Amino acid sequence: MITRLVTLFVMLLALAGAHAALAAPAATAAPAAPAHIESHLTGAHLAGQGPFTWFGLKIYDAELWVGDKGYQPDQPFVLELRYARKLDGVKIAEASAEQMEKIGAGTAVQRAAWLARMKEIFPDVKEGSRIGGVFLPTAGARFYLDGRPLATISDPAFARAFFAIWLDPQTSAKTLRGALLKDAAPR
Repeated sequence: MITRLVTLFVMLLALAGAHAALAAPAATAAPAAPAHIESHLTGAHLAGQGPFTWFGLKIYDAELWVGDKGYQPDQPFVLELRYARKLDGVKIAEASAEQMEKIGAGTAVQRAAWLARMKEIFPDVKEGSRIGGVFLPTAGARFYLDGRPLATISDPAFARAFFAIWLDPQTSAKTLRGALLKDAAPR
């Protein structure tokens, strides 16, 4: 009788263990960086991500990719935006210039020149479009549309001002900044 109880108990433990293994969520691997991101970052990893909303409307999801040195203002990184809706490229440029002004980046003359250049290069986007910006500390910024080269702006001051829209402590999107920098430490 005791032997049967012990056998039954062992079988129940085995079944419980199998059930727990089936019910346990699978460990998810860190997402692999797209090729256009890996080409700019050594040891590319996703530092953080989050949505940007405006008056309750989701505009885009942002991802910050960093290299093995993590997020540092003097190291390359990639900020990629996946748009949740159709937007006019000129409006994207104007909103970017407005945010640069709000954080005090550049002079009025610089911002006017930057706005003109952004109007030239930022395309109209639709739901699902991705614009990735690569911060190149001494060279400026390189942009990609859906993983394909879009344009380069060879102006380090522009690059610092542009990416400050999301990463400067004075950003108007503080919650998104926190989400982007969540895992931005060196590896």
